[in-house]
Amino acid sequence: MAERVSRLSTEKAVVIFTTSQCPMCHTVSSLFSELGVCAAVHELDKDPRGREMERELTRRLGRAPAVPAVFVGGNLIGSTDRVMSLHLAGKLVPLLKGAGAIWL
Repeated sequence: MAERVSRLSTEKAVVIFTTSQCPMCHTVSSLFSELGVCAAVHELDKDPRGREMERELTRRLGRAPAVPAVFVGGNLIGSTDRVMSLHLAGKLVPLLKGAGAIWL
């Protein structure tokens, strides 16, 4: 399952693993959308192998819940707390530019 998560996490400059009923997942996805990012979003509760992927993401994050799990440029950034910290510190946009997720 680690290989599948690794493959999916590099399909676009920004990849977000979510579940359909997760409010924080919606918040994080909305933030990237407002920044002009066209992220790949994988809803684990709609994937037949979603539970296995969620376990792998929990292992990588070192905590549960595993969603949202955000990858930028193929690197695991973290969950809501890390994304918001980067954004508030003014470091998220440069990270996204560096990964080719946004240009302006």
